[in-house]
Amino acid sequence: MGGDFGPSVTLSSASLALSEHPNLNLLLVGQQTVIEPWLQQQPANYQQRCKILHAEQVVEMDERPVSALRTKRQSSMRKALEAVAAGNAAACVSAGNTGALMAMSKLILKTLPGIERPALITALPTMDGGRLHMLDLGANVDCDSETLFQFALMGSAMTQVVENIEAPRVALLNIGEEEIKGNDQIKQTAQLLQQCEDINYSGYIEGNAIFAGQADVVVCDGFVGNICLKTCEGLTSLMLAKMFPGRNLPRWKKWLIGLIFPGVVTLKKAMNPDQYNGASLLGLRGIVVKSHGNADVGAMASAISEAVLEVERQVPDRIADMLKSALLGN
Repeated sequence: MGGDFGPSVTLSSASLALSEHPNLNLLLVGQQTVIEPWLQQQPANYQQRCKILHAEQVVEMDERPVSALRTKRQSSMRKALEAVAAGNAAACVSAGNTGALMAMSKLILKTLPGIERPALITALPTMDGGRLHMLDLGANVDCDSETLFQFALMGSAMTQVVENIEAPRVALLNIGEEEIKGNDQIKQTAQLLQQCEDINYSGYIEGNAIFAGQADVVVCDGFVGNICLKTCEGLTSLMLAKMFPGRNLPRWKKWLIGLIFPGVVTLKKAMNPDQYNGASLLGLRGIVVKSHGNADVGAMASAISEAVLEVERQVPDRIADMLKSALLGN
């Protein structure tokens, strides 16, 4: 029930997700006194598909991960992850503190064999109408070449499973395409990728080519990835504001614009970042999806949909199978 806007957005997104996924059941973790009145107002079908797990504590958005681990054993975040670990839930979706979620997930769910650190990965649109997966988006600020190599393996494996691409093109984000460009960390990672038969390594990729459809997986450390992602989101918001300034127009005017210029409506929908909300914490023995803290109802529902997809595709199990030969030699 975390995030910048608290339970109001989370509960409304739960209702939307229930309407979009008829087979979805939800375990709502948080303060029962807040959740129960909302649930009683929902249709009988929704009430039957929801259970409440009471949690007395909340991890604050500015709380240090170490503090959350030590003092928030009864928090909604921890209880949700424990439910996944115990098999009482198939996935955890949270809009809460990213650092705390990372630390608790690693402690409670553990990482897959051969993986040292989980990484945040999300899908982004490409110019050719497809999607690429980019990681890490902020879970690991400092990464050595071995960690980036593991990210590449996980990103490639997930893209195979989710996008049904047999040999995803994996690229390293760099300041140039030439082999001489980049720091030692990037160059060492490139050597590891070139030597790995399990990865279809396509070389370096620059920031201006991320969305060009030249790669299916883009790998970088969390510092670079987080800045890149938020810059793209800010630019998208700027473009939407400049292209569609009439957000407060009456409905009939918006309808008329859509009728006369249908391409404008299509473009606006395609550029809406909400549909890509939901970054997966990859490399764990369970499914954890991190939503933006400032996500609205639609964006939070998209994160829930991402979790549903990963459950249906059995992402952790499939990734573990694919990692065996590359990391463990089995």
